Amino acid sequence: MRITVTKRPSSDAKGAAAKAPSSGSRYPLTVEVSDSATVDDLKLAIAKQVKSMYPDRQRLTFGDKKSVLESGNALAKYALSDGDTVYIKDLGPQIGWQTVFYIEYLGPIIFHYIVYNYPNIFYGEVFEHSEIQRRVYLLVMGHFVKRELESAFVHRFSHGTMPLINVFKNSFHYHMLSGLNLAYWIYSPATAHGTPLAAKLGNPLLMAVLTGVFLFAELSNLMTHITLRNLRPPGTRVRRIPYGYGFDIVSCPNYLFESIAW
Repeated sequence: MRITVTKRPSSDAKGAAAKAPSSGSRYPLTVEVSDSATVDDLKLAIAKQVKSMYPDRQRLTFGDKKSVLESGNALAKYALSDGDTVYIKDLGPQIGWQTVFYIEYLGPIIFHYIVYNYPNIFYGEVFEHSEIQRRVYLLVMGHFVKRELESAFVHRFSHGTMPLINVFKNSFHYHMLSGLNLAYWIYSPATAHGTPLAAKLGNPLLMAVLTGVFLFAELSNLMTHITLRNLRPPGTRVRRIPYGYGFDIVSCPNYLFESIAW
């Protein structure tokens, strides 16, 4: 089966005639796939002709209704036949979702480590951390190490990649807000050893209770992540309705437990 691949014609805002691809464009091009081919087979065939257009970078549509050709589906599902035209959109450079998660969670680990261990850089003085600061440091570092391990061994992603530019937007929250901003205020001289506030917050019973709540919430969050993982077989994009611990209370207990922890 021969399929023509080209860019969808565009019109200006006034509804002028459609603009054809420029003479220097790589499109249209023709690829040949079997009658039983899948969308993934078609994307691979395109990538063989246009090296920069690896499959994750492609968005394929068909027909006037712009039906998106979803990976994993057979071309027959869209009634594609010999000689039909498929339209391609370049999604730009991509980065793996798992890699994005690694980058996001690494930022807070680095910032908390630096602010905690090198206070003279941020506060212009060296001081002894209080017991509450030491406890929070361990819990925060444990939280983000947990997130890194979940990214490696627990999470299964419905999409393999995302636009590269998004990693900078996604990381801002974690690096600047949960990282530098949070660390700066937590480890400041205002709650250092010997201050009235540190003495008040360092009450052993209070610290034990709050630590217990944090650990309970973190463990519960992990359990909900494992539940979500088990709903999706490896290598698939299957979506199922979760039930069980936490999910019988709210729709997204993973966020509930994380909110409780923080």
